[in-house]
Amino acid sequence: MPLRLYDTEAAAVRDFEPLRPGAASIYLCGATVQAPPHIGHLRSGVAFDVLARWLEVGHGLEVTFVRNVTDIDDKILTKAADAGRPWWAWAYTHEQAFTAAYDAVGVRRPTYEPRATGHVPEMVELVELLVERGHAYAAADGSGDVYFDVRSFAEYGALTHVRIDDVAPAEDADPRGKRDPRDFALWKGSKPGEPATASWPTPFGRGRPGWHLECSAMARRYLGDAFDVHGGGLDLRFPHHENEQAQSRAAGLGFASYWLHNGWVTQGGEKMSKSLGNSLLVTEVLRSTTPLALRYYLGSAHYRSNLEHSATSLTEAESAVGRVETFLRRVQPVVDAYASRPAGSGAPALRLPPAFRAAMDDDLNVPGALAVLHDTVRAGNVALDNDREQFAVAAANDVTAIVRALGIDPLDPHWSGGTGAASSAQAAQEKALAALVQAQLDARAQARARRDFAAADAVRDTLAAAGVRVQDSSDGARWSLGG
Repeated sequence: MPLRLYDTEAAAVRDFEPLRPGAASIYLCGATVQAPPHIGHLRSGVAFDVLARWLEVGHGLEVTFVRNVTDIDDKILTKAADAGRPWWAWAYTHEQAFTAAYDAVGVRRPTYEPRATGHVPEMVELVELLVERGHAYAAADGSGDVYFDVRSFAEYGALTHVRIDDVAPAEDADPRGKRDPRDFALWKGSKPGEPATASWPTPFGRGRPGWHLECSAMARRYLGDAFDVHGGGLDLRFPHHENEQAQSRAAGLGFASYWLHNGWVTQGGEKMSKSLGNSLLVTEVLRSTTPLALRYYLGSAHYRSNLEHSATSLTEAESAVGRVETFLRRVQPVVDAYASRPAGSGAPALRLPPAFRAAMDDDLNVPGALAVLHDTVRAGNVALDNDREQFAVAAANDVTAIVRALGIDPLDPHWSGGTGAASSAQAAQEKALAALVQAQLDARAQARARRDFAAADAVRDTLAAAGVRVQDSSDGARWSLGG
């Protein structure tokens, strides 16, 4: 079954056909590093991490993944000035915070992570090409600004299906130097009061790049004139992505074949943002929630849907992750026993259930994929309860394959290492609990060996009262929390 993805430009689900056989390329608009990240910022990182993993695991493609950093921007300059810090130091501080947040929730590092400030020559080259082709012009007011002429490009509006006459004026520069108020800035001339370090010499005068130009130039630098997928948050469709596509295609570049946009994390139906005062900083959330539970929560809704945050959202995610982990730990002795048996009777190889594959190939239907996961966990627990060990092992292998494909394997060492107080505390508690329970099971085994069944039953009753269920099998006693 082919992977089908919803393409914003086509406004329809399309079969995914990469430009190069055996490979896929993704460009994701990354953070504008003006402030610390809240959990809403991580939504796109998790969504496109899932896409990259599925292209690799589900379809065997070699993925080149680019996620940029916007480290020069009006807001960065303003906030740095207000804080009395150099703009570049302000940006780098928050870039590191974003990196730590992505790492915490298991978002893999991209193949390349370019900064805007490191690619000014490529941006200037693209501006010059647009001027040469008649799609850009230098402002006549001597400001040093250079604008994209939206009316010169007949395809403007193709991505988001808007008409130029319905578009509001671009607010990224003084409109006095524009031929049309909808024209947007490719290059911004240096203004009085701005730091000298925030400008670069160009044929148009000293200045700095416009936001839209940055991404087009960096995508071309690392992925070439044409690539497979361009992604980002729903709020970036217009004007950012519309303008990116217009300037790139006006320059003669094929640019992105597919446009994917993830929904927001919302509170009370509104997008999570600092301006609304409803943000939840990642560092604060991870004081009380494990990174794995946060990742599970952020990826649990369909990527195109908004994810409403409530007081119980993360608690529910922790419970869901806990059910998976409890099953995997409960079944592990059985899996180990099968693996140690003579050749031909060991544990089966990991596989992805057909229903899981179908869900993931249906525009990354992660909610459907998670339903398969939890159905398989329930079936595995039933098999264990009824001593159907072969079925339990098969379920364990399916569950392991699924959680690895989604990046939510609770037994992955990444989570036990943890980032955040909740994760490290949980790991310590689990280790201590396992040691205490094992000591009780050893004492019970010794009592049974000397045929002191009253003592053995007393140990079992004590563990049961503490919520630890013990089940005997041909391979010894197994235990789990709450059954």
